This record gives sequence, structure tokens and C-alpha cells, in this order.
Amino acid sequence: MKPLKHLAAPLCCLAFAGLMSVGSARAHEAEQEKVTVLEEHPMLNAPGKKAMALTVDYTPGQASIAHSHSGSAIAYVLEGEVISRVNDGKAMTYKAGQTWYEPAGSKHYESRNASATKPAKLLVFILLDDKADILTPLPK
Repeated sequence: MKPLKHLAAPLCCLAFAGLMSVGSARAHEAEQEKVTVLEEHPMLNAPGKKAMALTVDYTPGQASIAHSHSGSAIAYVLEGEVISRVNDGKAMTYKAGQTWYEPAGSKHYESRNASATKPAKLLVFILLDDKADILTPLPK
């Protein structure tokens, strides 16, 4: 029995280290939602602007970083539920079929999947400057 007693502490340390690395890998995976640009077109009636349609896929429990958009956006929940907080507004939960609007320059402090077990998906229409990025991360 003594040899097992000497192995107990190292085995516990290995098990704990393994759990920590799995948690760390999951946290890293959860950092990046999947953004897919479906369409991007110059606005002929608004020189210097472009219109985009994109999807945002969230895995269970996943969240976007706090960010802003230089353009105006309308988000439509295709699947699941998404929690969103824009500017000084309160966090709202949107279900499949619901929409929200973000005026140009808004600060999007929270955008995340409301479920820890089911995916969520958004369809986003955005109008922004033709050279602008889709989003700009906010300082931490």
C-alpha cells in the first residue's frame, strides 16, 4: 500500500493539470465566434458606403468581445437565443425570429449565446464605410 500512497499526490497533480488545460482550451475556443460574410456590395446610391450580410454562429455559452461598429446594423436571430447589450441599454434576450438595431458608432458591450447547451445564430445586415472593418474591439 505504501507505493500507492506515494503516487497519490503526483496523480492528483496530473489530473488537476489535465483538467486545467481542458478548461483553458475550451475558454480559448469560446473566444471566437464564427463570422461568415454572405454578401458585400458597394452602395451605388451612397458613394463610399458598402452593404454587408453576414452570419454569426455561437457555440453553447460563447460570447463576442465588446466592440463597436462604424456602421448601422440590424441583427436577426436565426436560431437559439442571444443576449445583447448596446450602449447604455439593459441586456436583452432575443429569441429566434426577433431583431434589434444598432446605430452607427454604438458600443456593443455584450453579445452572447444565452444557452450553455445549444448553439445560436444571427443574420446581420450592416451598412458601413467601404474601407471599414466589420467591428472594432473596445478597450478592456
